[in-house]
Amino acid sequence: MGTSQSREDYISDSDYEESESGESSQYDDAQETSSSSSQSGTKTLNSLDEVDAKLKSLKLKYSTPQSPNVKNPVKLYLHIGGNTPKAKWVISDKLTSYSFVRTNKINGGNDSDDDEEESEKGVLGDGFWVLKVGSKVRAKVSTEMQLKMFGDQRRIDFVDKGVWALKFFSDSEYRKFVTEFQDRLFENVYGLKATEENKMKVYGKEFIGWVKPEVADDSMWEDADDGLDKTPESVTPVRGNRDLLEEFEELANGGVQSLTLGALDNSFLVSDLGLQVYRNYNRGIHNKGVSVRFDGGSSKIGSNSTPKKALLMRGETNMMLMSPLKDGKPQAPGVQQLDIETGKIVTEWKFEKDGTDITMRDITNDTKSSQLDPSESTFLGLDDNRLCQWDMRDRSGIVQNMVKGDSPVLHWTQGHQFSRGTNFQCFASTGDGSIVVGSLDGKIRLYSKTSMRQAKTAFPGLGSPITHVDVTYDGKWILGTTDTYLILICTLFSDKDGKTKTGFSGRMGNKIPAPRLLKLTPLDSHLAGTDNKIHGGHFSWVTENGKQERHLVATVGKFSVIWDFQQVKNSAHECYRNQQGLKSCYCYKIVLKDESIVESRFMHDKFAVTDSPEAPLVVATPMKVSSISLSGRR
Repeated sequence: MGTSQSREDYISDSDYEESESGESSQYDDAQETSSSSSQSGTKTLNSLDEVDAKLKSLKLKYSTPQSPNVKNPVKLYLHIGGNTPKAKWVISDKLTSYSFVRTNKINGGNDSDDDEEESEKGVLGDGFWVLKVGSKVRAKVSTEMQLKMFGDQRRIDFVDKGVWALKFFSDSEYRKFVTEFQDRLFENVYGLKATEENKMKVYGKEFIGWVKPEVADDSMWEDADDGLDKTPESVTPVRGNRDLLEEFEELANGGVQSLTLGALDNSFLVSDLGLQVYRNYNRGIHNKGVSVRFDGGSSKIGSNSTPKKALLMRGETNMMLMSPLKDGKPQAPGVQQLDIETGKIVTEWKFEKDGTDITMRDITNDTKSSQLDPSESTFLGLDDNRLCQWDMRDRSGIVQNMVKGDSPVLHWTQGHQFSRGTNFQCFASTGDGSIVVGSLDGKIRLYSKTSMRQAKTAFPGLGSPITHVDVTYDGKWILGTTDTYLILICTLFSDKDGKTKTGFSGRMGNKIPAPRLLKLTPLDSHLAGTDNKIHGGHFSWVTENGKQERHLVATVGKFSVIWDFQQVKNSAHECYRNQQGLKSCYCYKIVLKDESIVESRFMHDKFAVTDSPEAPLVVATPMKVSSISLSGRR
C-alpha cells in the first residue's frame, strides 16, 4: 500500500567515487545504513557521520576535485531503480558544467540555436530559459522540474525524463545556482526580467514577503498554532504501511467519476452507471448494495453525459447533479435535482440571467455545513467571469416540480458578472459563507459573505493555474492546488486597532504572511508519472467552530498524499532549513493504489475514533473504493 524509502536524503562526496571504482557492494551497504537512519526518524545525525567516516577511510581510486577549472562546475548524479530495494544514486558525470540559455525549443536544439539576448527595457523576447547540464540534461526551467534544495549538502535534485542531482563544489556556487534558477523561473512565467522593480510590479508592495520570503512576517503562522500535537519526530517523507494504516476495500460499479461524502448516514460514488450509495461508519464507508440510475426518461440536462459534480443539499436528502456540455468543456447549462430517498430526478433546473441562458463551471454549498440544513434552498455558482448564488424557490411561493416542456429557471439572487477576464476556475466556502475563488492566472481572491462584487483580498499568482481550492471552516487557511504543487495561505492579519482578522473581512495591509508550498520530492513526482498532475487538494473536514483541521490530502496518479497540517505550519520544521525562497514542505505519507485515483477525501470529523488522530480517508479509483484509518502512533 505504501512506496519504499526513496533513499534521496543523503549523498556523500565519496559514495560515488567508490561506486566508480567497482566497490559497489560497500556503496550499497552505506546507502542502506543512511536510508534506514532517515526512515526511522529516531537515529541522530551521528549515524550519518559514522557512515561518512567509514567511506572516507576507504582507499578510493579517484579524488574529488576541489577547484576544477571549469565554468559553473558540478557533479551530476542519476537515480536508478525507482522505488525498488535496489534503488540508488549513480554518478553520471564526475565533472561537468551547467548553463541557463534562452531558446525556442528543447528537443532537437543545439548550442547554435540558443539566444541569450535580453531586451534593454526589461521585457524578454521570444523563447524561454532552459537549464543545460553537459550533454545529458536540457530542461525547460519550470515548476515541472520539481526542483528540491539540499543546502547543507550543496545539492539540487530535479526531474527531466528521470531524476537527477547536482552537487556543487562550494556554498557560493550552490547559492549562485539557486538564485539564478529562481530568476529564470520568474522570467519564464512572466516574460519580464527578474528585477526588483518588475517583481514589485507583478506582486505588489503588499506582498513583499512573497518576493522576499526571508523578510516575511511569519508571526501569524505561529500565532495560529492550534495547540494540537507537536511536530512528529520524523522529518523525511514517510510512506504509509501496514503499521500506520488500516484499509477496507470494496469493488465499485466501475467507471467512478466522483466521490461525494456525507456527514450523516450516507456517502456516494457517481459512476458511468449511476449513483452508488455507501453507509458511513467510524471505520469508513461500506456499500449498501443500493444504486440509482439517472440515465433515462425525459431528462434534458446532462442526459447524455455522466455528471461530474454532485452536491448534497437539504439535510443530505437531495443531490444536485451537474453534467458538462458535450464538447469537453467543464461548463453545464443547468443541474438535475435528485431525491435520494426515492432515487428519482424531481426537477431539472436551468441557469439563466436576465432572460438569457448561461452556463456554470462549478457549484458548491453556501457554507461548509449548509448541506446539513433541511430547509436549504440556495447554493453558489461559478463560471469563468461569474460568481453568484442560485435559489430554487419560486418567487411566487410555488414549489416547481418536474414538468414537460421548458425546465424551470433558477433565480439569480445575488452575484456579479465581471466585465474583464477573471478566468475563475474553482471555489469553496467557509463556515460563515465567505468565498474563496481560484483563477487560471494563479490568483486567489477572497469575498466576504455580504458582497460578491469586489474581493476583499486578492493574493497574487505564482505562475501556475489554480485548479482546485479549499478553505478551513474558520477561514484562516486556504489550500490552492496546481498541477505541480499545493500552496497554503494564511489569511490572518492585525488591523489598525490590533485586532486579528481574516482577509475575508478586510484588506490585509502590507504585512501579508508568505505562503508555504507542499511538494512531492523529485523521485515521487517522477514515480507518479509524467502525465499525472496533482489535483483535488483538501483539508480534513470539520463543521464546528473552535475545531481545527488536522491533515491535508491531495491526489496525483496512483498516490494519495497526506500532510500533517500542524507540521506544515511549524516554522521550525526541519524541511524549512537551508531553503531559499518560499518554504516548501516535503514531509508526507503516501497511500499507493494499483490504478489512478479519482479522488481522496477525509470523512467528517464525527467519524474519528479514539485510537486514530483523524476520521478515515476515503480513496476512490475507477473500480474500487477504500477506507483508510490513520493510526494514532507516530
